[in-house]
Amino acid sequence: MKHPVSAPPRSPATADQLRPGDPYELSEGRLVECLPTGRRGGRSNLVGGEVLDTDPAVEAAGVDIGISPRPEMLRAPDIVVGSIPDEPGWATAAPPLAVEYADTGQDEAELQRKIEELLAAGTRWVWVVRLHGTRRVEVHEAAPDAPEPNAPASATHAAPAPLPARATPPLAPAARAAARAWPQVRQPARVAVAGETLEAPGVLRNAVPVEALYDRRAAHEATLRNLLQRKGYDGLDAVLDEGRRQGLRAAVRDLCELLGITLSPDREASLGAMDEAALGALREHLKRDRRWP
Repeated sequence: MKHPVSAPPRSPATADQLRPGDPYELSEGRLVECLPTGRRGGRSNLVGGEVLDTDPAVEAAGVDIGISPRPEMLRAPDIVVGSIPDEPGWATAAPPLAVEYADTGQDEAELQRKIEELLAAGTRWVWVVRLHGTRRVEVHEAAPDAPEPNAPASATHAAPAPLPARATPPLAPAARAAARAWPQVRQPARVAVAGETLEAPGVLRNAVPVEALYDRRAAHEATLRNLLQRKGYDGLDAVLDEGRRQGLRAAVRDLCELLGITLSPDREASLGAMDEAALGALREHLKRDRRWP
């Protein structure tokens, strides 16, 4: 939904001075201009959001939702996952998982400030999907001893032990610098590439293939898996197996009707509990012996 753009407030501004549709975020009261997304980013944003929103453990997900835990902060990650009421207004709690898409022309310094502010506000993971060059995802995770949201700025915490170094592709220079500048908020970022998966325990049930955040085909496969799990199936193979079992049960019932065999409640219960092999064996027995075993 689009709204007429209002005149920008004078800095320092607060979140209540902005409204949905205004092309700004707020960082410590400073207006941050937000420009339209390019073609590649828009396509990737859509399919990545679909994958995350359909995960069986996800209560809700959204795009470009304004996050304002305090008046001088308003950030709108490309995708957020968490508890999102179906109500107007800014979200006042940081989401546990946020995703940002970065392409050519990205303001790296501003991106790193955004990551730090989200992690400091309570976000556990920020995934930065890099669309230029080698497709990859930077995983920025809150430090185990990160300050609690709204903790005093003077609170200090020991830096976490570094994660194993990765050879390629490297982190963006601004990400390396930010990790050094804000050790109390984030763990050292890591990079995941195509063929690897991303996890968010307690937020997502399923690991997310890196490609599913930007590749349409991979996203559709992951989405199908998620939707089937929401209906009680482990995957497409489980659906096909159930279809074969239902077909065999129908064949057995037709044979029993033709042979005049009564299907008592006990026999129906037995029929419902049989796997594919047992149903096939029962059908062959009925065809051969013309009686219930």
